[in-house]
Amino acid sequence: MTQVVFFEAFAEERAALEKYAGGRLQAEYTWKTIQEWGKAAEPPAPIISVRTQSLIPTSWAGQLKAILTRSTGYDHLLRYGAAVDCQPACGYLPLYCHRAVAEQALLLWMALLRRLPVQMRHFHDFNRDGLTGREAFGKRLLVVGVGRIGTEIVRLGQGLGMTVRGVDPVRRLDGLEYVSYEEGAGWADIVAVAMNLNAGNYGYFNAQRLGMLRPGTLLVNVARGEFTPLAELANALRAGVLGGIGLDVYEDESSLGPQLRGEKAAPVNAALTELQKSDQVILTPHNAFNTVEAVERKAEQSIQQIEAFLSQGRFLWPVGD
Repeated sequence: MTQVVFFEAFAEERAALEKYAGGRLQAEYTWKTIQEWGKAAEPPAPIISVRTQSLIPTSWAGQLKAILTRSTGYDHLLRYGAAVDCQPACGYLPLYCHRAVAEQALLLWMALLRRLPVQMRHFHDFNRDGLTGREAFGKRLLVVGVGRIGTEIVRLGQGLGMTVRGVDPVRRLDGLEYVSYEEGAGWADIVAVAMNLNAGNYGYFNAQRLGMLRPGTLLVNVARGEFTPLAELANALRAGVLGGIGLDVYEDESSLGPQLRGEKAAPVNAALTELQKSDQVILTPHNAFNTVEAVERKAEQSIQQIEAFLSQGRFLWPVGD
């Protein structure tokens, strides 16, 4: 009997999961989300593991023993729990990818500073006109959300000689200057978003908050797409409020992924289509976590979580603790 099904497991992740499972688990794997899998009448196993794009049917709740999200965020499991009468045990992975995600944030703002999309397009004619970029040294970096990922972003920025400030209601990091968003927005050259998603910060970067930024600010989001409504970003880019945008996460990813893979006929968000065409925008497919090192840690910790639940009836890292 299948003990656990891993959804949203891409090829490299599946190989790592199988390695760490070592034949001890009766497991199945699919790259599909639950909604793409399309067999929603009942759960395929008493334990399922997802990432952030699967929509778990509420009808499964009474038949599931546990849900493991292979992500650092678990807001989607909190929403699921609020929608069902009998919530399965839920676990998550808090430790595996903070360095990888922070490096992706750095990658995005450096590529925007140096106008990398335009540089690449002009290789064929070796023309440097209009390619002049900017250096990171001395730039002002505002990190919105200074948890594990945000802390790594702070350290990377400081290592580049940037002046770094943080926005967070909990001031954990010694030596960092914390400010309000309003104060930081009018100061920063670059804003990096690394918050946890909760009911109070959906749509955080709305027109009002974007309007507080200095003209030409670069905005990078490697946290959750729900913070940065695409229509608001497109408006701010057109108006010159934003000078560049780097995104690894998007609102409504559960629909966006199948649309972009051609499995769903619904049109892609119009604002996203507009952003894709801009040389001032870099978009990556929710891939910040995806390094060899992080995938190994993720797979090892996922198997540890499943085996702990099977042997003890409790996850090592349960949601809510």
